Amino acid sequence: MIIIGEKINGTIPGVKKAIEARDEDYIRDLAVRQAEAGADYIDVCAGTAPEKEAETLTWLMELVQEAVDKPLCIDSPNVKTIEKVYGYAKVPGIINSVSEENNKCYYIFPLIEGTEWQVIALTCDNNGIPSDVATRVEITKRIMDKAEKFNISPERVHIDPMVMALSADNQSMMKFLETLKAVKELYPSIKITSGLSNISFGMPLRQVINQNFLTIAVSAGMDSAIMDPLDRKIMTALMATEALLGRDRHCRKFLNAYRKNQIGPKRN
Repeated sequence: MIIIGEKINGTIPGVKKAIEARDEDYIRDLAVRQAEAGADYIDVCAGTAPEKEAETLTWLMELVQEAVDKPLCIDSPNVKTIEKVYGYAKVPGIINSVSEENNKCYYIFPLIEGTEWQVIALTCDNNGIPSDVATRVEITKRIMDKAEKFNISPERVHIDPMVMALSADNQSMMKFLETLKAVKELYPSIKITSGLSNISFGMPLRQVINQNFLTIAVSAGMDSAIMDPLDRKIMTALMATEALLGRDRHCRKFLNAYRKNQIGPKRN
């Protein structure tokens, strides 16, 4: 599964403090530790006031690219910001995100036409996040119709079915799985992603819920997730799941990670 490391996000108190202090070492260290833990992409999100976002995001991108050779996931709700900063990426990565809200697709899709950039697409529109599966699938169809106009193939798109907090919707997990199945039937090569920790918001034992969500979602066909690769329990659950599903030949990745003391309880 594709791991998008979520830790460099200005809404996290420690990262916010580092951004305000322009603490370069703190940001570089977060990038290196996520890469070493198994992140395939490093998400960078400024989380600042709009007038400062582009400058802050550029600063973060430059620091991360100095520290690691992983591609970036450029994370901003503002398409104008993405337009300003994506050219600072050394290699194509992922843009997070588009949706059917405020014509975002028509800003981002022309930007990445003819490139190898990928994109996360949220199943929401100007009416917000739908509560039912059918509307999420319909939004996906509308997004993919636009993607086709700009020669963006399904394998470059990560559809996020917008998993809701279990505390607010007891059927949240089931709706996510139903949406995943329906979207995969329509577009077999498309990727399904999620913001992993959203499912547990407002619940006790959040880590346990996140682990079990991950195991079930990966088993059902989820391809990527924005998640914390520094969480050993989450990474252990992921690697065990992939081994059990026969995706880890001879369990080599699992065994190597265990020998390197990267998964399971930390050993001295």
